[in-house]
Amino acid sequence: MKFKIYRCNCRKTWSIQNRKSKVQAETILLNATWSAELKPKRRSDPKGFVTTDGDEGIIYNPDSEMVKQFIKVKKLLYDKKNVNFNVKQGDCLYFAKDGTCYILKKYHKESQISEGD
Repeated sequence: MKFKIYRCNCRKTWSIQNRKSKVQAETILLNATWSAELKPKRRSDPKGFVTTDGDEGIIYNPDSEMVKQFIKVKKLLYDKKNVNFNVKQGDCLYFAKDGTCYILKKYHKESQISEGD
């Protein structure tokens, strides 16, 4: 089932919605593939939002230790005037409390190789 994630500025929260339910959270970690969906031809209030299939990778209000497992690559930006995102799809996102959305990459510790090997 497709889930839509978008910012509700009036409540200063993120909303996650599908056909059957709607949940709000201060922060969200999306550890799953996502894509940007645009609705520029709506008569009033054109919209853009992030979609993902299924809820397996959606983590509501993750603790800081969980977020530290990822590296912030860059911000996902939405151009409201032109109804467009700077990146169209990816694998991980962090929706921050302040309304910023970050594109993430899983943090991997590089294995240490000693010189004697």
